[in-house]
Amino acid sequence: MNTIENTIDNAIQHYRALLEAQLARTERMQNAAPAKDFKALPVVTVGVIDGDGIGPIITGQSMRVLQALLKDEIAAGSLILKPIEGLTIENRLAKGEAIPSDILAEIKTCDVLLKGPTETPKGGTMESANVAMRRELDLYANVRPVSVPEKNIDWIFFRENTEGEYALGSKGIEVPGMLTMDFKVTTVPGTKRIARAAFEYAKNNGKHYVAVVTKANIMKKTDGMFSALCREVAAEYPGIEVEDWYIDIMTAKLVDENIRSKFQVFLLPNLYGDIITDEAAQIQGGVGTAGSANIGDQYAMFEAIHGSAPRMIETGRGAFANPASILRAAAMLLRHIARTEPAARLDAALDAAGDKPREMTAEAYADKLIEIL
Repeated sequence: MNTIENTIDNAIQHYRALLEAQLARTERMQNAAPAKDFKALPVVTVGVIDGDGIGPIITGQSMRVLQALLKDEIAAGSLILKPIEGLTIENRLAKGEAIPSDILAEIKTCDVLLKGPTETPKGGTMESANVAMRRELDLYANVRPVSVPEKNIDWIFFRENTEGEYALGSKGIEVPGMLTMDFKVTTVPGTKRIARAAFEYAKNNGKHYVAVVTKANIMKKTDGMFSALCREVAAEYPGIEVEDWYIDIMTAKLVDENIRSKFQVFLLPNLYGDIITDEAAQIQGGVGTAGSANIGDQYAMFEAIHGSAPRMIETGRGAFANPASILRAAAMLLRHIARTEPAARLDAALDAAGDKPREMTAEAYADKLIEIL
């Protein structure tokens, strides 16, 4: 058997293993336990993960703000802020795991997580810590709000978080010197649950329009099924208008002042949601202004939408990192665990503080927020 035939046979076996794993995952989703009622927990444990680069700086200042905001609950023992160490690029590379097993065990002792940005190695086969976290905790709904009241923008994005290209992007096939292939997966239960999350949000928050964003004209199997299943779920919500959009034209419409104010709720597969929410955050004022929620039935993780900013560390400007994005995420976390009053106070403090000046340190900005609180 020649080299090409060997490569093809190996690729077939590799693809078979991927298919079997995704079928098993689909069955687990179909038989999942009932969702945890986060609002009914007598004690909530919030794990705080530093991450890489500017991560320890912004999470450290966020901890200070939360300790001031929640001092009574922390003192009473009904809310615990638990630092989780070791989810660093150095430790992950040394152990050869996207999330080292001992750290994952610690993470699973928490109810919700506030996570700093983590660095993803370029090349190789190690997947990102975020992708691994979403898979291990089944955090299927990535929720990102964007608000610019003076431009009549009030958007919220529901991005499927555990499928698409990200689930299998580190598991492709290579024929050395000739070609490479990556894979994308869309499942029926995975799509239906993110669609239902988006439509439930719309119904419960007075929204009447959901935009389903795909590239179904090209990705006919995966995106085609995503679109069809979203339409199927939409039929259960007769008071809500649903409209299909292609991702390329939607990126243009977000900056079209003649139409963008009509958009309310966006429903997207994984990769498109990752890209377009950065564009939306930039319209709001930059990726440093937006928080992000990763929600599952048993756990939830909240984070800044920006990266670890290694250049800021390399140039000695890490102390000037902006903690606003992760603090917006912290406000989302508080709402998720039914702490609506402190969440509103935190958002109001961030609004009152305004954009962090470039030459203000993260510590000084946190001091300003604590003073306002």
